[in-house]
Amino acid sequence: MSGLPEEVRDRTDALDSLGNTTAATGKGFAIGSASLTALALLVSYVNIVQERTVETLNFTLTSPTVLVGLFIGALLVFVFSAMTMSAVQTAAQSIVVEVRRQFREIAGIMEGKADPEYAKCVSLCTKGALHEMVAPAVMAIIVPIVTGLILGPTGVVGLLGGVSITGFAMAVFMSNAGGAWDNAKKYIERGNHGGKGSEQHKAAVVGDTVGDPFKDTSGPSLNILIKLCSTVSIVFSGLILAFSLL
Repeated sequence: MSGLPEEVRDRTDALDSLGNTTAATGKGFAIGSASLTALALLVSYVNIVQERTVETLNFTLTSPTVLVGLFIGALLVFVFSAMTMSAVQTAAQSIVVEVRRQFREIAGIMEGKADPEYAKCVSLCTKGALHEMVAPAVMAIIVPIVTGLILGPTGVVGLLGGVSITGFAMAVFMSNAGGAWDNAKKYIERGNHGGKGSEQHKAAVVGDTVGDPFKDTSGPSLNILIKLCSTVSIVFSGLILAFSLL
């Protein structure tokens, strides 16, 4: 877009590929630290609950409420990931509509005679990011509370375990798979496997369309989900003990 020589694009693509690999490694450390933090918060939650009740609670895997909580936590990770992926698609579609409108109404954009309205696209991206993340964030807050009110504190322990284990695996998978898909597209665009325009390139573009939200949105956001569930559980532990059904 800046009109620089073709070799500049080759160098920036190589740097981008290196960045994808480095970012995937760094995100692995980040999700690892999130899981350790969640483990520490899980232990803190168990200690807080035991201090506030005179009953002997069964936190072992043989407890039915712990098992149900584990399944809820595992499912929560997948639902949260699906919602964040859909959020990217919705926001991107709004940009496509805006770009088509500008091409239609502003003459001379393709010829370089007129400038597009960049600010409107940036505004749509910002508003879309904030608006579309409301539902996943609310779900991450409500689900631990509702689980605790229905299954009790042992169910919450299961939920935290399910979220931590499944979230760690999903985040690592998404970060590495997304970066691999992005690098695969660049590898083919350098002339391998038929180069640009080939069926392999078309498939790689589809893969990168999924890979970008994998590595940049859904994967990193699972760190927040793991920590948020643990924090909410500790904050509302008193409420769960007082009003839980089981």
